[in-house]
Amino acid sequence: MSERVMPGRTDGLIALVAADALWVDQTADSDVPTASGAFTCFPAHARLEYVLLGSHVVPTVRAGDGQRMVPEAEVRRAAAELNAVGMDRRDLIRVGPFRGAPRQECDGQAPLRWRQRITGELQDLGGPERAARREVVRPYPLAGIDWRQILVERARDGTQRTWWLPRAVVRVLDAAEHAEKRWVRTVRNRQASAAVTEPPSHPRQLRDAGGRQTTSPGGPGPTTSPRPYNKELEGQLYSVLSRKPGTSRKVAEWACAVCRTAPATVLDHCHEHGYVRAPVCQSCNTQERPDHLYSNDIRVANRYTRLFHTDTDDWLRHWHRCPGCRARTTLPLPHLAAWTAYIACRSLRPTHRAPRGRKPCGLLRVSWSGSQNAPRSCLLTVAVDFCPSGEHRVLARVPYREATERFRTWLAETAPAVAAAAGPDRLDGLPAQFRPVVADTSGGDLELF
Repeated sequence: MSERVMPGRTDGLIALVAADALWVDQTADSDVPTASGAFTCFPAHARLEYVLLGSHVVPTVRAGDGQRMVPEAEVRRAAAELNAVGMDRRDLIRVGPFRGAPRQECDGQAPLRWRQRITGELQDLGGPERAARREVVRPYPLAGIDWRQILVERARDGTQRTWWLPRAVVRVLDAAEHAEKRWVRTVRNRQASAAVTEPPSHPRQLRDAGGRQTTSPGGPGPTTSPRPYNKELEGQLYSVLSRKPGTSRKVAEWACAVCRTAPATVLDHCHEHGYVRAPVCQSCNTQERPDHLYSNDIRVANRYTRLFHTDTDDWLRHWHRCPGCRARTTLPLPHLAAWTAYIACRSLRPTHRAPRGRKPCGLLRVSWSGSQNAPRSCLLTVAVDFCPSGEHRVLARVPYREATERFRTWLAETAPAVAAAAGPDRLDGLPAQFRPVVADTSGGDLELF
């Protein structure tokens, strides 16, 4: 990419307007679309000490004339990090709206909280179409990313509309939130320490190469990467751990236990047995969720291709971090139902001619009656919705015990290392009576997994 002479450049510092132009120029070839206004438009105008570019925190510096400036090298570094992100527009994650989630107002002083900001923006403007039409009037980038260009709107059952973003972008924005929290926490700790050791009337001053004074942004500098998760929480109950002070701060110190790249944001746990699995990032936590979920009925989304094919070992090992599932050599009921529909009943699903071979028809749906706590009465019903030869076509009815036996056989063939670590003889001290399903308190019916 050609180098440009940026106006307003002074010994490595450039004005915010020049930084906007540099950001757009350096990310012109990025898979992730970016927008101008990352430094000068809402919500950046409220960030007096820093600006988010992708997952990178760029500090701002007040020059001698009072003008805010940023280090050019930091802008280029953030652009290089975003250019390295590969984005698959077909690999989508739902970002809202979720039923029962309270609406939060997003003022200029609030942190990133990109999900709430997107939801609030689309609700204010009446949807992505109107939001796109008013883009010129109200630029609204998030961490320098033009999320409107890649937002996908879907209609569920012809009524409720949902919004989706590519998984790669979700991970970048989650990492931006995490970086911002660490930045703010570090700055506040330093300010608290400075208040004890320095008089408040003597702020630290830096001098640029021209001899002019600039006020230090008080930034924390490079922060350490999240540390890998090494089973520190294994065997602990979520109901106990979630009530301990500082748990959320401790979770943020780990890297996601599934993808092992993004910082963890939530503590995943088994809702059948109540045990903590591991800290995971928001992207991996969302990847488990199907498109449609009721108390005993789910639609099996295309993302199960990763859960049961390309990333099988990682996900099976993660689910079996729950001692209850590992002792039973099975999965929680919604997972087992999805596996039965997607793997065990694959040969029963009808196909239709397509331009490149044959295509499975309709959408897989699986429902169950009874409970996993009463295996004799639990029955899984696998069906295909929207099949041209007849909607709600039933493919199979599989008893719970038969489904678990099929899963154990498949597990031994697919992930022998995971299967070898499973079974009641592998665990000592487990309670004879497993804990009941933990109630979903999120209001979104998305926590059964």
